[in-house]
Amino acid sequence: MKNKKIKNARTFDELLDIKYGKIGASKRDKFEEKAQYFVISEMLKEARKEAHMTQDQLAEKVGTKKSYISRLENGKCDIQLSTLYRIFEFGLGRPINLLIG
Repeated sequence: MKNKKIKNARTFDELLDIKYGKIGASKRDKFEEKAQYFVISEMLKEARKEAHMTQDQLAEKVGTKKSYISRLENGKCDIQLSTLYRIFEFGLGRPINLLIG
């Protein structure tokens, strides 16, 4: 029955509702959180590569360890907003715009 519903989904939001529940459901919240970490990790990895920096170089520039940068890029740890700001603004010279919606 669930597979039939998935096949009939017309939008990505409908698909998420079927698979993870409506917005606010615990399962959906966990999915959304993981998705956001994935997006941030991919943005970080891409920005570092565009800056032609290694994880070691970035870590040294922002005063952290390579292993932390690696975990961030692989979505394996939480990041504080202040750390994210420091990495992008000071480490990579990229401005951050935060949109809360």
